[in-house]
Amino acid sequence: MGFTTFGLSDQVLQGVHASGYTVPTPIQALALRPATEGRDIVGSAQTGTGKTAAFVLPMLHRLSANNGSPERHMHPRALVLTPTRELAQQVQDAVTTYGKFLDLRTGSIYGGVGMQGQIKMLRRGVDIIIATPGRLLDHMQHKTIDLKHIQVFVLDEADRMLGMGFIDDVRKIVARVPKERQTMLFSATTSPDVTSLASQILRNPHSVDAGHHHKPVATITQSFYMTPTSSKMDLLHHVLKSEKLESVLIFSRTKRGADKISQRLERSGINSTAIHSNRTQPQRMKALEGFRQGKYRVLVATDIAARGIDVDGISHVINYDIPRDAEDYLHRIGRTGRAGASGDAITFVSGEDRDALRRIEKFTGKRCNVEAYPGFKPPERSAAPERSAAPERRAAPERAHTPSVHKHKKKSGYGNFGSHSSGKRHGGKKPFAFGKKKKPFKRMESFSSDAKSWSNN
Repeated sequence: MGFTTFGLSDQVLQGVHASGYTVPTPIQALALRPATEGRDIVGSAQTGTGKTAAFVLPMLHRLSANNGSPERHMHPRALVLTPTRELAQQVQDAVTTYGKFLDLRTGSIYGGVGMQGQIKMLRRGVDIIIATPGRLLDHMQHKTIDLKHIQVFVLDEADRMLGMGFIDDVRKIVARVPKERQTMLFSATTSPDVTSLASQILRNPHSVDAGHHHKPVATITQSFYMTPTSSKMDLLHHVLKSEKLESVLIFSRTKRGADKISQRLERSGINSTAIHSNRTQPQRMKALEGFRQGKYRVLVATDIAARGIDVDGISHVINYDIPRDAEDYLHRIGRTGRAGASGDAITFVSGEDRDALRRIEKFTGKRCNVEAYPGFKPPERSAAPERSAAPERRAAPERAHTPSVHKHKKKSGYGNFGSHSSGKRHGGKKPFAFGKKKKPFKRMESFSSDAKSWSNN
């Protein structure tokens, strides 16, 4: 079955064929016909199965009906809301690719860059806006955008958007678009929150569900390798040098960790760059484009990129840090094995990752077989010297010209410490006794989160 069976306009079909696609994916096969007919759509499918085209093609088809109207470009007629900047850019690229034979203007609105350029773009006129919620609300507040003419409204990656706390922003935006519109909501997973939102903003929607959302794409080979936390970088070097990995996406749990991994790989002669939320938008776009063009063999990313990177030919995904959320694991490894291609996902597992691994097993319903990486032996590292149970008190620093024993002061009656007495020379307090043993210093061995204080047990 080809794309000609869905009722798409000739110009849209030209764009699809020019892009090289001939066979629709399951989610496209289910969604395109009702969406092209103008129905509201709730679409659910795994990451990497073609959800973007499932809403972009019907949107272009609808706007192509007024392609020759003098009113085109005057106001935005379609709005796509995405959770991240990278995803917004990805959708814009898809609109540009499939709509290359249509006279439509497309623009993106997201944070991390100045508003002035976006304001100029809006003043010149645009038909399709792809936006993140926060920056779109900024434009709405400054009255630099008019949403009264929106005909098609799309929420992309709705589950991720709600998980990032955008629910109130989404409701504010929905309140400003016309009630008479076509609404399409697409998500990788169907949670109660997504279902609730869909019931509020869609009218008699046509639901399409493609695939098992708790299972990775069948074309992805998954491997789990045990390693101490201190040897992860050694294992990473070993993997990159022992296998021919041409385009590798590595996930770190933290922004600082991503930078550190990238810098150490660069020092070892492996072209690498990092992408995370602390990077400016131009830096992120430059890193992503360099990775896409092959300038960098390795891209190190945090989870912000898990749903925002759509690069053809990613051969391997490596989870340097195992994600705490099992759902994030699926989104990470979904960056490879896209559109039916094969891919490999490698996960490093240390002793402290047992709970996270169990969550992944429970979520996917499949046991994760953890094994040693062939030919890799963690390097021996010198252990820190052990402390004695009762360490000696730290000696006071020596002072020049100070004798080790103070001179005896006869008037005080308190031996060598007469100058520090409280003033009661002969009563109430015992004189200081030389040679009296002090209580030994007790080291705190543990702390219980249930207890109210430190414990020596």
